[in-house]
Amino acid sequence: MSQKTQEPVVNKLTELATQDAKWITLKKIDYTDQTGKDRTWEVATRKTRGKAGVDAVAIGNVLLHPSKPPSTLLVIQYRPPLDAYTVEWPAGLIDADETAEQAAVREFKEETGYDCKLVSMSPVQSADPGMSDANMKMAMVEVHLGENDPEPEQRLEDGEHIERVVVPLAEFYDRLVEYSKKDRFIVAAKLFHFAHGMHFAQTQTYM
Repeated sequence: MSQKTQEPVVNKLTELATQDAKWITLKKIDYTDQTGKDRTWEVATRKTRGKAGVDAVAIGNVLLHPSKPPSTLLVIQYRPPLDAYTVEWPAGLIDADETAEQAAVREFKEETGYDCKLVSMSPVQSADPGMSDANMKMAMVEVHLGENDPEPEQRLEDGEHIERVVVPLAEFYDRLVEYSKKDRFIVAAKLFHFAHGMHFAQTQTYM
């Protein structure tokens, strides 16, 4: 990763013709609703969905250390659509000939430097059903660390600037709330939903 010399800045925002877009396009859906009324809907759709039938994978993770409490590794990166730094779990698009499982292991290695053990894979999930047909799967992985293992090198692509942050699971929810209060920071929904679910299960009395 190249050394940071300044804060990122959005210089210009222009309309993009769909034929010129590399990754996404806009479409109009004509459909008939439950009452028989004809309606339309605008949808953003990816151009890159491969044979897996799934666009992307997010990688929830638990770091297991012999003398430290269980933790999770977050990634922080600047996202131009938000003009803000997002707090996320590692994630990425699935290549054309990859499975979601292969993509999860590859993306985790690239963004964090760590080898991981795949523990589970979710069914296909909708990412933002009101705006897009984008979908994803959530992988859960374990990283088994040795007592004195050094932090490995990331394998980032040109233009990727990803900061790694290790957070004890006991502090997971509170740390995300802290990040959400910082200027120009936003927590990714799928990450906060998971942490909030953990927090809710620990604090509610229904179960």
